Amino acid sequence: MNAVAVIRNLRVEIDGRAIVDGVNLRVPPGRITALVGASGSGKTTTGLALLGEYPAGARVSGDVQVADGLVGYVPQQPGAALNPARRAGALLRDIARRQVRALPRSERRAAARRRVLQALSSAQLPEGEPLLRRYPHQMSGGQQQRLVLAQALLLGAQVVVADEPTTGQDALTKRRVVDQLAAIARQGVSVVLLSHDLDVVRAVADDVLVMRDGRVVESGPAERLWLAPRHPWTRELLAPASVLPDPVTPEGNGVLRIRRLTARHGRATVLRTADELTLRTGECLAVVGRSGSGKTTLARCLAGLHRDHDGDILLDGTPLPRSLRARTREQLAAVQYVFQDARASFDEHRPVLDQVARTAVRLRGATPDAARTEALNTLAGLGLPDDLVRRRPALLSGGELQRAALARALLARPRVLICDEITSGLDTVTRRAVLDLLATLLRDRGDLALVLITHDLDTAALAGRIAVLEAGELVEHGTARQVLTTPRHPFTVSLTETAARLTAEARP
Repeated sequence: MNAVAVIRNLRVEIDGRAIVDGVNLRVPPGRITALVGASGSGKTTTGLALLGEYPAGARVSGDVQVADGLVGYVPQQPGAALNPARRAGALLRDIARRQVRALPRSERRAAARRRVLQALSSAQLPEGEPLLRRYPHQMSGGQQQRLVLAQALLLGAQVVVADEPTTGQDALTKRRVVDQLAAIARQGVSVVLLSHDLDVVRAVADDVLVMRDGRVVESGPAERLWLAPRHPWTRELLAPASVLPDPVTPEGNGVLRIRRLTARHGRATVLRTADELTLRTGECLAVVGRSGSGKTTLARCLAGLHRDHDGDILLDGTPLPRSLRARTREQLAAVQYVFQDARASFDEHRPVLDQVARTAVRLRGATPDAARTEALNTLAGLGLPDDLVRRRPALLSGGELQRAALARALLARPRVLICDEITSGLDTVTRRAVLDLLATLLRDRGDLALVLITHDLDTAALAGRIAVLEAGELVEHGTARQVLTTPRHPFTVSLTETAARLTAEARP
């Protein structure tokens, strides 16, 4: 079988350290080739090599060949690939106009519009016209990701490099992304899938390469690899998630109360919680729902990052100012937010360690030396060694930056920790470690409460309670066991049934 892209003996070295070493990759037409491995294993660097893109200052050797045709790229952090000053419609119409220049002038506008709407539909963005009027910051992370995919499809790419395309996606949207990737492959387009989501890889990939520390440690047809993994790291990566004790709703004091919250983007109401939500110390509240359902807007309201809302948010009975700028240093430390787009939350010009340590200095008054020591210890506990965190953010992977962002928030010693999809970009081994750390923090720190925004129902099951959002409405909330085993709302029923089907299809 001919290959549309080939990588031979690729080595990418930065500051004397090989981040990719001796990688070989062959991409057949119309097939889905998945690269899996831990954060920092070299998946993204390998995928970007197909586009001729490498980190600044990298020394590159080896051979990369791509057959005639465009290579599309859907990045792990889609917000960085979108112009924040341009609406979605303008971004897509620019591409479509170039494709209809051969038509008579009177037909070009309608033809370009049809192409744009078709690309949105193919990328699972049925919102169409309303979405075209939004700026990227008015979209959820999942919507941004699908908008970038629409751009690649609109360009007519013959190879699509999809970097974590289901990161932050709910089960229903994930099912559609799986179907879309399969449909793209059926049309003869090759897909290089870089993913931590092993359920998705199992469901859709034809061939799999397992990477660790910049090398391919095992490769082969997907079915063989799942059934009979040969390398110890592959077996560890495919091991089932660790089982934590059944969550128990604590009897602690109410640390955070949310009453009749209504949030808006411009004139559009994007979130409404008619019921009151109370978060107690020692408790984890998971917030689930489709991409664009209002999960991140809720989190941003709690953190003071979204001011356009009505209703009350009370910390220990005291109303929190709507704006971050109006909150005291103690209030800023008390409510900490770990962003889904971790890379965008770091200053690209300063070492990661300095930015993590600064939290303890600025919000707790720690000395610089004490803050650096605490930062190093916290980062090491999350699997980030000393030499890595002394680098600038560009030299860390997305998953590594997510863990650094968590460490930065923990150095504030918050009362409420808001985690927005922080495990969605992590491999199974690191995800288990992060969830174990969060469980330990809740158990050992008597004054901490956790808001866990997640698309992953298995992760949500570890919480004490679950709140379900759909189209900006709080449609159901209760204990995790009740919501996941006997859901009442039709949307929750659909969400749980789809997740169960996707898991069943992924089993070898």
